[in-house]
Amino acid sequence: MTTPPLPRHPKIEVDVDAHLAHALLAEQHPDLAHLPLHGRTFGWDNLTWRLGEDLALRFPVREMSSTLVEREQRWLPVLADRLPVPVPRPVRDGRPGLGYPWTWSVVPWLHGAPVAATPVAGRTGWATELADALAAMHHPAPPDAPTNPVRGVPLADRYPVMVGRLTPDVPHADALREALDAGLAAQRWHGAAVWVHGDPHPGNLVSRDGHLAGLLDFGDLCAGDPASDLATAWMTFDPAGRAAFVERTQAVHAWDDATWVRARAWAASYVPVLLAHPDEYPLMAAVGRHCAAQLAHD
Repeated sequence: MTTPPLPRHPKIEVDVDAHLAHALLAEQHPDLAHLPLHGRTFGWDNLTWRLGEDLALRFPVREMSSTLVEREQRWLPVLADRLPVPVPRPVRDGRPGLGYPWTWSVVPWLHGAPVAATPVAGRTGWATELADALAAMHHPAPPDAPTNPVRGVPLADRYPVMVGRLTPDVPHADALREALDAGLAAQRWHGAAVWVHGDPHPGNLVSRDGHLAGLLDFGDLCAGDPASDLATAWMTFDPAGRAAFVERTQAVHAWDDATWVRARAWAASYVPVLLAHPDEYPLMAAVGRHCAAQLAHD
């Protein structure tokens, strides 16, 4: 079996500079065009321009991920009202134009700090709030909910890729392999497919004044096994925060032990992905090192 390579640094296929962003806004939403653009940031699949103080523009930068914004536009209005935490529910839809080829969005700017940039110990105070947010999401999804080949699926579907990424330079690789093997051996998810956020790592969480202030990036939203979301217990928290997160989650859903074994395996699978580009994404690399240490010593 050929060892799957690590993900390559995402190549920006279509950039959106301030001139293009403003031109698209002026053409399609002229009532917002007077607001200043500032603070451009890049994620794995999208770039974001902050618009004024309370809005942002979200643009896909790769064809492979160009439909993810459409997924947010379709489903976040359905989910937003049931979640007890702010989410970037699109307030305007943008369409291709002026040479830009894909759908884009105007979304609320969620005020606060990216959790990946905050001390781990300080997250325990809102661990139950994240548990409540994910528990509110983890309910049966409708038949037409999107699927995702890399989230919410049986671990057996992803195991060869996951274990192939555990090269010797990955910290605590042996412990991560043990977690993956345990997850593979655990009972599979046999319940109804539930809504799955797909990527609730600390880079997609916002905190403010000791509370969870936002859950971002629903591009991987899908229906499936909630274990891939519950992996955030190891990515986000230390033992105290994880205990609070698990206890609150169990009070709502009472997932079986196998679900948590699979969740631990999913957490292990994310480590080499988070570590793949430490120069471009140092905060994500720090999340990966933290997660590996938590799995090794838990």
